[in-house]
Amino acid sequence: MTEARPPDDAAAAPLFLAALLRAPATAGGEGPAGTRTVGVPIATINPATGETLETFEPHDDAEVERRVALADATFRTYRRTSFAERAQRLERAADLLDADEAALGATMTTEMGKPVSQARAEIRKCAGALRYYAENAERLLADEEVPGTAAKRRSFVTYQPMGPVLAVMPWNFPMWQVIRFAAPSLMLGNVGLLKHASNVPKTALYLDDLFARAGMPEGVFQTLLIGSGKVEALLRDDRITAATLTGSEGAGRAVAAVAGSEIKKTVLELGGSDPFIVMPSADLDRAVEVGVKARVQNNGQSCIAAKRFIVHEDIAEEYEERFTEAMAKLVVGDPLDDGTDIGPLATPSGRDEVAEQVEDAKAKGARILTGGERIDGPGWYYPPTVVAGVTKDMRVYREEVFGPVATFFRAADADEAIAIANDSTFGLGSNAWTENEAEQKKFISEIEAGMVFINWMVTSYYDLPFGGVKRSGYGRELSGPGIKELAVTKTVWVD
Repeated sequence: MTEARPPDDAAAAPLFLAALLRAPATAGGEGPAGTRTVGVPIATINPATGETLETFEPHDDAEVERRVALADATFRTYRRTSFAERAQRLERAADLLDADEAALGATMTTEMGKPVSQARAEIRKCAGALRYYAENAERLLADEEVPGTAAKRRSFVTYQPMGPVLAVMPWNFPMWQVIRFAAPSLMLGNVGLLKHASNVPKTALYLDDLFARAGMPEGVFQTLLIGSGKVEALLRDDRITAATLTGSEGAGRAVAAVAGSEIKKTVLELGGSDPFIVMPSADLDRAVEVGVKARVQNNGQSCIAAKRFIVHEDIAEEYEERFTEAMAKLVVGDPLDDGTDIGPLATPSGRDEVAEQVEDAKAKGARILTGGERIDGPGWYYPPTVVAGVTKDMRVYREEVFGPVATFFRAADADEAIAIANDSTFGLGSNAWTENEAEQKKFISEIEAGMVFINWMVTSYYDLPFGGVKRSGYGRELSGPGIKELAVTKTVWVD
C-alpha cells in the first residue's frame, strides 16, 4: 500500500498519527505501531485454526494513569540502585525463563503461529540476553575518560538513565523484541512501559509478571493492555522520556512524528527487504541450506529474513533449482508439532497481503517455481514460495513480503548485484556469499545496510549492535551502542 507522508506542520501530527493507526493492515499483518488495527480486540486467536481462545479487557484510562504514575515514581528510587542489585534480578528472570520454557513456548506458538521449536529457542535467547546484560552492563556503561582537554584536571563522559521508556512492540518475536529492549534498559536504570501487539496478550502479561517474580520493584516494568489509539497520549505525556518501536514503516513515521513534536528520543527498527547475494566462489551447499533457513525463519515473518535472492548468472540456474527443491520439501503444518518447518501466518490480513503480492507478480509475468497458492482449510497458512523473473513493476520488487516467499534476481557481476541490492527503500540487513576477499570487502563497503553478514544469515546477537539505515529506521539496539541509546550522555569537567 502507499503510505502517507508526515505533514510539514507539526501541529497536524495528531491527525497524521490517528490516520496511520486506522490504516489497513501492513505486510506484517498488523497496523502501524506494531499493533492490530483500531477496533480489533485484544485477544489470543490461534492462527492454526482461526479460533478465538480468550479475549482480554483493555486497561481503562484510570489504570493506564495509575501505571504511568507508578513508573514515574519508581524511577526516582530505582535509578539509584546498584548494578549488582539490578544484575541479581535479571539473573533471576533468566532462571525463570529457563524453568518456563516449555509452557511459555506453547503459549507463544498458540498466539502467533511460529513452530514451537523456534519459540523455545527464542526463550533461550532471551535468557542469554538477560544474563549478558547482567554480567556486562556495568562495563558497557563505565565512565569514559577524555584525554587531552586543555587546562583541565579531569574530563569524562558518564552514562545515566533517562526515565520511563515506552516500548511499542510487534508480535513476530513476542519475547525477544521486548527483552532486547528491557534487559539493557533496566540494567541502565530506566523503567519500562510495554504496549505489546494486541494478538499476543498472554505473552505480554507473562512479561509483566516475569520481572515482578524476579524481584524487581513494583513499577520497574509494566505491560499496558491498550489499543493503538492510546499510543499518542502516552507519547505526549511529560513523564514518558523516550520511546522505542519495532514495527512497520508507517509505525515509525507515526511515532516519530509525535515524538519529534514533543522533542523526545526515539529508536526505530522498521521493515526490511534484505538481499541475499550468491557469487560463483560461494559454497553452494551451505548457501542453499542457510538461504532457505534465512527466508522461512519465523514462517517468513522477520524483518531480517533474506527476501531478495541475487545470484550471479553463472550459477543462477543451479542455485535456483537447488533452492526451490529445498523449499518444496519443507513441512507446513501444526506449529505445535516438532516436525513442522512452517506454521501459519500470524493474522488473516497478513496472509491476504502475501497472497496479493504473489498474485500481482504472477499477473505481471513472474514465474512461480514452487508454491504460490493459498492452502485451503482452517488457519492462515501460506506455502513456501519461490518467485523468479521479478521486474520493477511488481509489488514484490519494492515491498517487504512478510511470509515464506523468496524472490529471485540475476546479476552479471558484483557491481550489478550491489546495484540491485541497493535499489530498495530499506536498509536493515544484508547477506553476501563469496570466498573472494576483494568481493567481500566490496560488499561490506558498498551495500547500503546497517548490517552485512558474509557467508552467513543476518541474525541478532546481544553482543552485536542491531539496526538499519534508510527507511529501516535509526538508532541501535543491543551491545554497547544499544544500551547507550536510551541513556543520558553527560559530559563532566572537574577542575
